[in-house]
Amino acid sequence: MAEATANGAAAVAAGGDRKAAFLQIYVQLKEDLLRDPAFDYTDESREWIEKMLDYNVPGGKLNRGISVIDSYKLLKQGNQLTDTEFFLGGALGWCIEWLQAYFLVLDDIMDDSVTRRGQPCWFRVPKVGLIAANDGILLRNHIPRILKKYFKGKPYYVDLLDLFNEVEFQTASGQLLDLITTHEGEKSLSKYNITVYNRIVQYKTAYYSFYLPVACALLLAGENLDNFLQVKDILIQMGTYFQIQDDYLDCFGHPDVIGKIGTDIQDFKCSWLVVQALDHTSESQLKILSDNYGKTDPTCVEKVKSLYKDLNLEKLFAEYERASYEKLISSIESQPSKEVQLVLKPFLEKIYKRQK
Repeated sequence: MAEATANGAAAVAAGGDRKAAFLQIYVQLKEDLLRDPAFDYTDESREWIEKMLDYNVPGGKLNRGISVIDSYKLLKQGNQLTDTEFFLGGALGWCIEWLQAYFLVLDDIMDDSVTRRGQPCWFRVPKVGLIAANDGILLRNHIPRILKKYFKGKPYYVDLLDLFNEVEFQTASGQLLDLITTHEGEKSLSKYNITVYNRIVQYKTAYYSFYLPVACALLLAGENLDNFLQVKDILIQMGTYFQIQDDYLDCFGHPDVIGKIGTDIQDFKCSWLVVQALDHTSESQLKILSDNYGKTDPTCVEKVKSLYKDLNLEKLFAEYERASYEKLISSIESQPSKEVQLVLKPFLEKIYKRQK
């Protein structure tokens, strides 16, 4: 069954529709999990899991997952992947999408968010509620089930397990930093600075969104990750740039375009915008920020957004984006491996000046 899916997906990809090919692999993996012999499913539980997976896993842009396949192909010097190679790359890509879904389901509960990817957050769906917390745990546990089925016996199997476990630990620890900085104790903007911000972003976002897909491709290609520490550093820098874009779009992006209603101001988030505002405010502007940041009242939110505009943070972001792009391109082009350069450049091009 898996081999048939691999053949079909590879054929679709050869026709130019990578996303359709990638989604074919999702269907196979979902079927595997719904028939996992380790658990005796009832019809009701199988129906719940299928609905939960379809709602939370394949609904995003899928850039992280598809990039595993793309990177793997580039590391093979652009040679066409075999059916099996394509399927294995896709399976690892979906493991990252499963990891993303697990983080987002729980993150939305913690942040009391309203929408995600243009639809209500999973825990806000009628009859779901806090069952979503257990669904998040299930999503996380699906990853080693996929890895065991398709990678056990491969020379890099243990490295894959270590990689996913380490990146999950780093991301959860970054989430903790975010939560205790944002939510713990009295709300105080004095805790917010660029050093604190960079540490949160590095661990919460950069490792799983940027390093993990390339690391998976490197392992598939038979490489030792210890030989690619500079590549890791570049990807972490790219992840930081990505999160700063996210913070900018949370405030200045249109909800219909970005697929969610931004709540960083209401949630008292340690965002790049508030950190920059703290560095550029006068005493009277600081009072406006302190009096209104972290309040759910729409009037307070508008006062903060108005202050951001008065401080020209949109222009500051544009300058940051240009400088970051130039620095990253320079770092990428200094890499000795042309294949690695070809892997890294598409990551940067996908996110440069993105609108969602």
